[in-house]
Amino acid sequence: MTRLEIESLIEEKYGVTGEKPWMKYPSFSVFRHEDNKKWFAVIMTLDRGKFGLEGEGEVDVVNLKCDTDISYFVRQERGVYPAYHMNKEHWISVILDENTDRELTEKLLEMSVNLTACAKSRAKNKTNKN
Repeated sequence: MTRLEIESLIEEKYGVTGEKPWMKYPSFSVFRHEDNKKWFAVIMTLDRGKFGLEGEGEVDVVNLKCDTDISYFVRQERGVYPAYHMNKEHWISVILDENTDRELTEKLLEMSVNLTACAKSRAKNKTNKN
């Protein structure tokens, strides 16, 4: 899954467009809930070396909130790392490129959306799934 694909998914499925809060970092986009303003995804372009990746250049990543009960196991998946520049217990970074597992990334995005939603929205989502 690429950066463009995940940005399109977020806009289509959750109705959220990325914000550009930092003029110094124009490639960074923050996606947040409208009601509680909590972030559920941050997409960034970073140096490959920040993740111990070989080669030169940059890579797109998305930071997502992750259930602490499973975050250790999720980070064992290819392309998933402890979050860059965020709480590593609660957040993960997923490399966005043509090798990214689309199904896993979509599930992690949904988890992040649910973990950061207000209590009223979480209750509504549970009701809709049953």
